[in-house]
Amino acid sequence: MQPRSRKTRLLRLLPSRLVTTRVRSREKVLFLTFDDGPDPEHTPPVLDLLKAHDATATFFLIGNRIDAYPAVVRRIVAEGHALGNHSWSHPFMSTLPIEGQMDEIARTDASLSAYDGQATHPFRPPCGVLPRNLLARFARTGRTVAFWSYDSHDYERLPAATLIELVRANPPRSGDVLLMHDDNADTVELLAGLLPQWRAQGFAVRAMPAGRG
Repeated sequence: MQPRSRKTRLLRLLPSRLVTTRVRSREKVLFLTFDDGPDPEHTPPVLDLLKAHDATATFFLIGNRIDAYPAVVRRIVAEGHALGNHSWSHPFMSTLPIEGQMDEIARTDASLSAYDGQATHPFRPPCGVLPRNLLARFARTGRTVAFWSYDSHDYERLPAATLIELVRANPPRSGDVLLMHDDNADTVELLAGLLPQWRAQGFAVRAMPAGRG
């Protein structure tokens, strides 16, 4: 398993106004993101850890889960984190016509807006599946796809100790956008091991900067 895939390296060749993989910063900073929430069991301990280590993150939420767990979403916003759009039902976007893809995104934006007041949000395609017709639509409408440059592989459901060794063997660099998921206990344990390490190394851990959602 490699944290930096060939796909993310290729996406870096596209203009950053269209696809964000890394973020330039004068600070020594890692940009932390979580997909597939909100989760009533695992998102709260993730938030506890972030608060304890003075860290913020971007949470890419699935639309049909947002209103099911409103207290979790309200807490994400109240504690200074950013909301992102991870589609309404987490489909492979390539299986849908373009209007179906845009409906998935628009419905989720509308639900998120009730919590943070933003009309649009950074969009991350489920499973990283980014069809050309969606990319072309975003290029025409001035929206940016919020991708990542560093994959924690926490969705592999491996023991946290194994994942920590993967990260230590090939650590993130300043400016990396880290992919994690707040829907399983291994991520919570992984995060508990990494946040103190990153802080000791002098990294700030922050949400992705606001872009063109």
